[in-house]
Amino acid sequence: MKQLVTIILCALTALTVPICANAAELPDTSAQAYVLYCPDNGEILASENENERMKPASTTKLMTTLITLEHAAKGNEIITFTDEMTAEGSSMYLKLGEQVTLRDLAVGMMLSSGNDAANAAAITIGGSSEEFAELMNSRAAEIGMENTHFVTPSGLDDDEHYSTAYDLALLMTEGLKNADFADLTSMKSAQVVFREPHDKRVTYTNHNRLLSLYNHCIGGKTGYTQAAGRCLVSAAKKDGVTLICVTLNDKNDWNDHAALYDYGFSRLQAAASTDSEYRLDVPVVGGEDDSVPVAGGKDFSAVLPADTEVERRVMLPNFLYAPVSEGRQVGIIEYRADGKLLGTVPLIAAAEVEEKQSAKGFFEWIKDLFTHG
Repeated sequence: MKQLVTIILCALTALTVPICANAAELPDTSAQAYVLYCPDNGEILASENENERMKPASTTKLMTTLITLEHAAKGNEIITFTDEMTAEGSSMYLKLGEQVTLRDLAVGMMLSSGNDAANAAAITIGGSSEEFAELMNSRAAEIGMENTHFVTPSGLDDDEHYSTAYDLALLMTEGLKNADFADLTSMKSAQVVFREPHDKRVTYTNHNRLLSLYNHCIGGKTGYTQAAGRCLVSAAKKDGVTLICVTLNDKNDWNDHAALYDYGFSRLQAAASTDSEYRLDVPVVGGEDDSVPVAGGKDFSAVLPADTEVERRVMLPNFLYAPVSEGRQVGIIEYRADGKLLGTVPLIAAAEVEEKQSAKGFFEWIKDLFTHG
C-alpha cells in the first residue's frame, strides 16, 4: 500500500524584504577599472574593465594578511624585527630588535598598511619574500584569481606584480570567510602590545575611511602608489546582503564606493528562514510510538533580485511505517522563485521508533510450548 503524500504550500511573504520603489541608478565612477560583486550569489552587479591587469598597490596586503592570520592561528609565534625586514613606504614603524607576534604584523598590515610588517611576515613564513610570493600565487590560483601574479608581499610596484578588480573581489570574499580576517578588517583601530620592549603599546588607525563614511561598511583595504593610483577594496553588509566593491586608479574612491553600494543594495534582497527550528510530529504505523518528531536539517538563505516572491513547500508523508531510524530523511522543504528551484532543506527524523512487537496468538503460544518444552 502506498503512502499518501501531503504537500503543504505557502507563499513566504516573511522571506521577502520591502525594497524602495525608487531604486538607485548606476552611478558614474572615476575608476579606470571597478567591480561591484555579491559574494552571496556570485553575481557581478556592475563593472568596467574588471579583468584588466593593473597594479594593485597595497591591496596586495589582503593576501599577505590572510596567509599571515592562517599561520598565526596554527602558532602565533614571536618575531624579532631584523634589518632584512625593513621596507620603504608606508610602515607600522618597527625598529630593529623589537618583537611582536604574527598576528600583530597582520594588524600593522591591514590597518596602517605597513610594508615593514608585510616583509616581516613574508620572511618569517616563507623564508624570503620570493618564496612567500610563491605561496601567494599558489593561494591565488586556489581562489580562482586567474589574472593575478604577486611578486612582493606589500604591493610595491613591479612590472610582474598585477591583479584585477574582479580577482581582488574574489580575494576579499575568501578573506571574509576567515573569522580573524573579518574581525580585523572591520576594526577602525587596534592596539599592539610589543613583546620587546615590554612597555611599548601602539594604537594603529585603519586607513580605510569608508568604515566611518559609510554605515554599512564592514572592512576593506586601501592602496596607493604613483603608478597605481588610488586603489580600494571594501565590503559592506545590509539587511543580510553582502557586497564587495573594488576600484583601481580612482581619484574619487570613497564616494564611488558609497554610490555603488547604494545602487547594489537597492537591487538585491535577502531571503532567509530558520528551518533548523522547524518541528512537526508525523504519525507512525506499526511502531512502539504513535508518531515521530521531524526537524529541519539546516537553515535556508538566498540573495535574490529585489521584490522577488519566494514560495516555500513543505513536503512530508501523511504517515511513516515503522521502524524509523533517527537521522533518516523523511521529507524536504523546497524554495522556489519564478518556477525555479532555489534550494532545499532536508526534513529529518529526530528520534527512533522501533517496530511494534505484536502479541502472540493462542496457537502460536501452544506451538512455542511444545517446541521449547
